[in-house]
Amino acid sequence: MNVQEALELLNRLSEAESDGGEVSGLSDVSWVCSASDGSSDSDPEPPRNVRPSHPDPPLADGPTVPAHAEVCATEPSPAQEIGKDGTVWTVIEPCGGAGRRQIQNILTESAGPTPHARHNITDKLTAFMCLCDNVMLEEIRDCTIAEARRDRATWDVSNMELKAFIALLYVRGAYCGKNIEMESFWSEQWGNAFFNATLSRNRFREIMRYLRFDKKETRRCRLTTDKFTHVRKVWDRFVENSIASYRPGSDITVDEQLFPTKSRCPFTQYMPNKPDKFGIKFWLAADVDSKYMLNGFPYLGKDASRPATQLLGENVVLRLVEPFVGKGRNITTDNFFTSLPLAKALLAKNTSLVGTIKRNKRELPPFVQGRSELFSTKVLKSDKMVLSV
Repeated sequence: MNVQEALELLNRLSEAESDGGEVSGLSDVSWVCSASDGSSDSDPEPPRNVRPSHPDPPLADGPTVPAHAEVCATEPSPAQEIGKDGTVWTVIEPCGGAGRRQIQNILTESAGPTPHARHNITDKLTAFMCLCDNVMLEEIRDCTIAEARRDRATWDVSNMELKAFIALLYVRGAYCGKNIEMESFWSEQWGNAFFNATLSRNRFREIMRYLRFDKKETRRCRLTTDKFTHVRKVWDRFVENSIASYRPGSDITVDEQLFPTKSRCPFTQYMPNKPDKFGIKFWLAADVDSKYMLNGFPYLGKDASRPATQLLGENVVLRLVEPFVGKGRNITTDNFFTSLPLAKALLAKNTSLVGTIKRNKRELPPFVQGRSELFSTKVLKSDKMVLSV
């Protein structure tokens, strides 16, 4: 069809529309266009029928474009927030219901006593000995005898007496006797018959007087490198036994605990928000379900071995949970420990993190420092991290 024929068709179309009729072969065409594209009139480009509501299918050897591509391209990008350190957070809509459990939350080992513990535990005493084993008792006994023989050359104590001594300390705690004078438990009128039947009062006094966990002769040399050297060997053995005897469940919590004391110590802490203001602070990891103490170490002040780029809370958590990562567990912390670098470090070890976080963290978007609307929730996501405000 040349240009002249196309013009005649257009004339016929306009005449048919004015008469209310229809031109055969053109009833489903929205419009007809013709373009010369710079060619001569003798060889014009044939007109094309354009149907926007029914686009032609793409060629088999060309890229396919979805029908909604133009609409998607014109949609606004999702709302984003940027933290002071450059972390980009994308606002997402909270969705109801639980989704599919992710790989870092699939526990790959069973919780409970380890094969070592099940093999050795037959009664209550053997269960205790899994944690405080003979190696620990021998160390305490040797150090206690060495201290006593500085005054009394023939003084001695047996392992059986040492176990009886520890048993009396446990019974005192069971009777909530923290604020009761220890010697009153041997009173004939008000005391407990178990104490008299287990160990005499004078023998208990002697063991308490000489009780030591290290040898004084070599202490000065060890103090130059370890402030906790007085009980380091016994404590480390206790932690090793704790780890070897029990596997935690899917949830572990990390926090601090203040063991109250007012004795002279270079790392005694004052914490006004605690019931007992003075004491030795320990970092502890515990199994949420069983309340079992999994790992722990004392806070001794500035740690020279901690990397300069790593926050104290991040370093503490990574050290405590190191024996339990890579198995699909979750770590719960408070705002002293929680940070974005910690979450990323744990995620790299197939472990998730849940916890509150301080508002002044540099990785958080600026709006979190202001007051939010009451009963409102805003959810943001950065890579695999989710923040709820």
